[in-house]
Amino acid sequence: MSALPPETTPTRRFRRGRWVVLLTVLATAAGLALAPVGNADTRGDKARLDKQISALRSQLGETTKDLADAYIALKRTQAELPVAQRELTAAQAKVVAAEQHNQQVAEQLAVAQANEAKAVDVLATNAKDTQQTSDLIGDLARRTYQQGGMGELSVALNATSPDDFATRVVLVDTVMRLQNGALRRLSTQEAEGKAVQSHLSAVRRQVAILKIQAENAVAAAQSARDVAATAKQRLDLLQAAQKKYAAAVAVKKARETENLQKMQAQSNKLAAILAARARAAKLAAARAAAARRRANQAPAPGIPSSGGFLSYPVDGPTSSEFGMRFDPVAQRYQLHAGLDFAVNCGTPVHAAASGDVIMAVPESASGGYGNQLVVDHGIVRGVDLTTTYNHLSSWVVTGGHVSRGQVIAYSGTTGMSTGCHLHFETREDGNPVNPRTWL
Repeated sequence: MSALPPETTPTRRFRRGRWVVLLTVLATAAGLALAPVGNADTRGDKARLDKQISALRSQLGETTKDLADAYIALKRTQAELPVAQRELTAAQAKVVAAEQHNQQVAEQLAVAQANEAKAVDVLATNAKDTQQTSDLIGDLARRTYQQGGMGELSVALNATSPDDFATRVVLVDTVMRLQNGALRRLSTQEAEGKAVQSHLSAVRRQVAILKIQAENAVAAAQSARDVAATAKQRLDLLQAAQKKYAAAVAVKKARETENLQKMQAQSNKLAAILAARARAAKLAAARAAAARRRANQAPAPGIPSSGGFLSYPVDGPTSSEFGMRFDPVAQRYQLHAGLDFAVNCGTPVHAAASGDVIMAVPESASGGYGNQLVVDHGIVRGVDLTTTYNHLSSWVVTGGHVSRGQVIAYSGTTGMSTGCHLHFETREDGNPVNPRTWL
């Protein structure tokens, strides 16, 4: 459990001063934030985000679970918001591009259809002109036949006089020129008709292709609009979620601040009680030593000067060490005043050494410590040594003498805790110290 050292004694004043320095250094630092991912849909980006969330959760180990969950949800949402905004921007750009393409295809189709209509008109005119020329040639042929032909012998035989002969020669020449001109015109018109027909076929193929492209462009534009609408909906939902989680964090943070104050008060109260007991125990030890000297008795056996006095209270890995650590919710460093052991709820908790149970504090009165048990081991190495066992699910004993290794409680997740574990503290004359120096 994270706690500030008690607020008296030179050691406590030193620790409080270290807090001021740390908080001053952090005053200009930004709060912990999750790095936005490039694309939340990719497996690698999701793995990175999950790793960041896991690291954040480990920093919130001594925070209440509901606040930790709300804070993590807020940070996850904040990390996803830029991604959603980029997705929306990209989708909107695709909508613009799709609509522009749709407009271009529509314009091309309109031009092609106009060309088709024009080609149809030209082909109809050509067919009409060709038919007229063909009729003219036929008419000339019929008249020539009816008049006995236009050959030179026919002209000479049918002439009635020299003047008539000259007239007939001029007429034959004129008819031949008309007929030859009509034939050339007919050939040209037929060639033009074939060219127009070929052009019309090509235009119609283009129109057919453009119609398909137009349909595809319309579908693509609608699909882009649908994607943009989905992206906008996701962004709106994330923004709403961010507001909700931010409000939840604010409410829960206020409640947790109150719990931290209660916890600090409990820590100070415990420190005062243990300090008083330490003074009394040291006085009693001094009197006993004086009495032994007067009686010329040997001094009591000493305790090794470092390590090895306490046994481990549970068989489990250490999940958090003693020391200062950053609380991302409160945006400050605070002392984690013991060791956390990662064990399941209901794991037997053993007395680290023989001693007297002096306090069994229920969750309702312990601030954030949850159900708490305090064991006094007496004067060891010149200090009054106590151990505390926190976040317990239940006690086995609530008072009296206990022996080393005796089951005294069961681990849990009561108080300010995000999951099952044992928070174990050692205190010298009431002040929290690193349990590693005693284990």
